[in-house]
Amino acid sequence: MPDGNVLHRFAEQHQIFPVLYDPDSGGLSVVTADPNNLEALRELQLASGVKEVRAFVARPASVKAAINKAYGGDIHAFAILDRSAHEQFSSMLNVYERNLLSDEQIARDLADSNYRERTLSADSLSKNVSAKAQVAGGITSEAYLDTLNVLIGLIENNRPDLRGHSGHVARLTRKMCERVGLSAADSNAILAAAYLHDLNKMGAYHLTALNVSEYEGHRIAAEKGLTAPRRLMENCGLPEATFEAIESMYERYDGSGVPGQAKSKDIPLGGRLLAITDTYADLTQNPRNPFRKTLRPLEACEVLSRYKESIFDPNLVDLFKLTITGDDIKGRLLGDRRTALLVDPDAEETTVLELRMIQQGFLIKIARSAEQAVRLAEAGDVDVVISELDLPGPDGFVLLTEARKHPWGKDMPWVLLTRRQNRNDPQRAFELGVLDFIAKPANSDLLIAKIKQMLEQRAAKAGPRGVSGSLSEMGLPDIVQVLWHGRKSGSLKIRSRNENGEIHFVEGNIYNALWGKLRGEEAFYAMLLIVEGDFALAPHTRPPVRVIEETPEALLLEGMRRMDEGQQGPG
Repeated sequence: MPDGNVLHRFAEQHQIFPVLYDPDSGGLSVVTADPNNLEALRELQLASGVKEVRAFVARPASVKAAINKAYGGDIHAFAILDRSAHEQFSSMLNVYERNLLSDEQIARDLADSNYRERTLSADSLSKNVSAKAQVAGGITSEAYLDTLNVLIGLIENNRPDLRGHSGHVARLTRKMCERVGLSAADSNAILAAAYLHDLNKMGAYHLTALNVSEYEGHRIAAEKGLTAPRRLMENCGLPEATFEAIESMYERYDGSGVPGQAKSKDIPLGGRLLAITDTYADLTQNPRNPFRKTLRPLEACEVLSRYKESIFDPNLVDLFKLTITGDDIKGRLLGDRRTALLVDPDAEETTVLELRMIQQGFLIKIARSAEQAVRLAEAGDVDVVISELDLPGPDGFVLLTEARKHPWGKDMPWVLLTRRQNRNDPQRAFELGVLDFIAKPANSDLLIAKIKQMLEQRAAKAGPRGVSGSLSEMGLPDIVQVLWHGRKSGSLKIRSRNENGEIHFVEGNIYNALWGKLRGEEAFYAMLLIVEGDFALAPHTRPPVRVIEETPEALLLEGMRRMDEGQQGPG
C-alpha cells in the first residue's frame, strides 16, 4: 500500500487523486484532468512504490474537490458539482468498488462528477468526451460509442458466457444499419441501444426476442426490466430512438410480444434490428442459449428464418443472412480474416485490446488462464496467440512450452505481451519461437500493426489457405466477384447433388470451367444456375492453359442474361 503522505503531497502538486489500490497486482488507479502528463505519472509510480499507475480522466473541478475533501477535510467540496451521473452509472462501476484508498463517500462523490466523462484505459484517454456534449441533438461522436463499448464490456466481464456480448451486438447492428442505409444520426442512436440493451437486466436469464417468446420466465423478466436502461440513462440526453429500440426489441412481428403494443412495421426499426442481432449473438456465442450449444453462423441464421413473420421481420432476417454470412465467407476467401487468442487475466486490458483488434478485422477469443487457453487453441481456428506471462496457475512460459509439444501449437504464431520485467525472459521467449516480446503498457494500434505484418509475412511464405462453404451462404455469382476483385488464384470446386465441377482462377481471371461433359464458358453458365450445393477453393492449383478469354464481368453479365431468359440448369 503506498504511503498516504506521499500521495497527499503529490495530489496537491499535480492535481492527481488516487482512487483504488489493488494489492494483488500492485496497481494504483488515479484520476487526473491531464492523462498525458506521463512524467508526473512515472514520478508517482516511483514515489509510491507501486508496480504500475493507471490514469483515468476526470474533470479538473472533480479532482480538486476530491483532494479538498480527502486531505483538507472540506465536507462540502462536492456540493457545487453535478451529482446526477452517480445514479445513472452506479451499476456500471461495481468492478471498481474494492480496496478504496480513502473512505467510500469520497469515492462516491468523485464518481458523481467524474464517471460520466471518463474512459477506462490509457489507450482511449485521447478519445475522452463529455457525454452530454456528444448527444445534444443526437449522438455524433464515435468516441462516445467507443466509451460505451468499454464501460459495458467491463460490466460483462463478470459473466463469462456473455463477455463482450453487447459490443458484438453493436457490431452486428452497425453492419445492418449500413446495409439498410440509415443516416449517421439514426444509426448511432440504434448503436447506443445495442450497447445499453442489457443494462440492469443481467439477472438469471439472458433475455432475447427468441427466448422471451419461448419461455414464461424470460417473458416475466423482460416485462420487469424493459425500462431499466431508460431509468438509468434518461438524464444523459440520449435520443428517444435509443430508448424506443431497447423497449421494443422483445415485441413480436405478429404482435404478441413484450410489451405487446406494436406489430409488423409499427415496431420501431431499431427494435426489429436488435431483436435479430441480439438473438443471433446469443445463439453463436452463448452456450446457455435455448439450444444449449453455440451454433455456427449458418445454423443461427436458419433459426432466425424459422421464426420469420412470427417473431422477426422477414425482410430484415433475409438481409441479415446475406450480410453476415457473406461477410464471413468474403473474409475467408480473401484470406484477411484472422482469429486471435488473447490470454490475460486482466479483463480491463483485454477489453481495450479486443476492441481495437476487432476494429482491425480480427476475430477474438479470450482465455483467463493457461488451461482455458489450451482448450480454445486445441479446438482450432486460431491464427495467433497473444499472451501475458503472469497467469493464474501455470504461467505463460509453461503454456508456450506445452503448446510447442502439440501439432496445434508447434508452429503457432505467438506474441508475449507482459508486465513482467525479468531480464532473462525475452531470450527465453525467443528460444521458444515467439514472434515478438512486448512490454506493457503498449500502444494497441502499433501492436496490432506489428501482428498483422508478421502474420502477412508468414502467410506469404506458407501460401494461401483453402476455404470451403455452402452455396446457400454465398451464391456462386458473388463468390466469383469476390475472387475476381481480390485477384485470387486457385481451383474453385463445386458440388451439387451427385455432380462436380471446377472453375479455374488466375489472379482473378477465369481460365477454364468444367461441369459434367461441358467445358469452358458453357460449363460456367451451367454452374451459375446452381442454388444448392457446396464449394471449396483450393488455392495451390494452376491450370496449364487458358480456355476462357472473356472477363469475369462479361461472363457474369451473360450468365445473368441467360438466367433472366429462364434457362434451366442443374441444382
